[in-house]
Amino acid sequence: MTTPTRVQDSGIRTGARIELVERIAELGPVFAKRSVEYDREAQFPFENWADLRAAGLLGICIPTADGGLGADFVGYALAAEELGRHCAATALTFNMHVATTLLVGQIADDMDLTTEERAALVERRAMLRRGIVVDGMVHSQPFSEGIAAGATEGFATRAVPVDGGYRVTGRKIFASLSGAADVHNIVCMVEGDPRVRFLGVPANSDGVVLEGDWDPLGMRATDSRTLVLDDVFVPLEHEWIPPGMFDQAARRWPYFYMTLSFAYLGLMRAILDATAEYLIGDGGPTARRDHPLKQQGWAAMNLKYDETQSLCYRVLGEVGVDPSPAEVRRAWSSVVSTMEGAPDLASTAIRVCGGRSMLRPSRLEQFYRDARCGAAMLPWSVEVCLERLGRSGLYPEVRT
Repeated sequence: MTTPTRVQDSGIRTGARIELVERIAELGPVFAKRSVEYDREAQFPFENWADLRAAGLLGICIPTADGGLGADFVGYALAAEELGRHCAATALTFNMHVATTLLVGQIADDMDLTTEERAALVERRAMLRRGIVVDGMVHSQPFSEGIAAGATEGFATRAVPVDGGYRVTGRKIFASLSGAADVHNIVCMVEGDPRVRFLGVPANSDGVVLEGDWDPLGMRATDSRTLVLDDVFVPLEHEWIPPGMFDQAARRWPYFYMTLSFAYLGLMRAILDATAEYLIGDGGPTARRDHPLKQQGWAAMNLKYDETQSLCYRVLGEVGVDPSPAEVRRAWSSVVSTMEGAPDLASTAIRVCGGRSMLRPSRLEQFYRDARCGAAMLPWSVEVCLERLGRSGLYPEVRT
């Protein structure tokens, strides 16, 4: 078993959360070994997902009373960081699954709903949780449509109410788990209704089509093809949350949008691991670690990682409903620090480790490509976060 990333004593370190991190760390070495082939072939990590399922981790954020592991948002963040340390692509796809359970769970519990809305939520999420815990169902969460910078508004996907549910038509780009998910959880609009709907589209429904090849620079194992929905029937009981609750959550629980960054924080740890392995070598009298310039590069890498992790952990210590403008600003800053810090760290690692680190199947070569993808990931891409940071404190606050 590898030593899991140590969680600092900052109010977020609890026994239950550390236990989850250790559970991920036990699987880590096998995941890391498989990641090379997954990357080369752009192949979805089905074996890793089977191991996550066997370990009960598909229900990581499902309450123990419903058969899950009972993690909260912070517990998941720490586990996702550890998973990203071993296979970043698996961590990213895992995030799409877990994010749905967080939205219908901890986040929904903090929202203001009517008695009728709360009752419907409880009934429908019980079905969703049962499908995951009992049947091992996998959920994806494709939101992006490529028509709005932040992917938190401006959805073109339309749902038409019909007897027993909806007919949905639309297109989602970068739909991770395209060929692996049992349910695609999408956001959409009903004509004449300003409220965002959150619907679970069964992957085997008539009218569900996957388009294009998946041959990207990095994160090649995520299978993020384009999901096309052509008049797809979605049963009413798959409207997981009440209409408009998604809008409320976007305003009041914006931390929901930073979950992708935890995988990249773990990837930064992996970059440090690989660099240390190279520098130490066999530890002999001519070890690379004795070179002053390499020591300087190693020092800069540790400084960058510690700054990034510390900011992220401060944000995790503040996570909750209705954050202050300053707390939201720190969340944006954390995402930028992580998504820009990861490729910076990988670039320095390649300089420190030399030309051979750029040759496949070097772990650093793969890590560099994976790290470079983070800045463009919606909804809180680096561009979106920097735009909001540039206006923060100068204009009326924006949360989503």
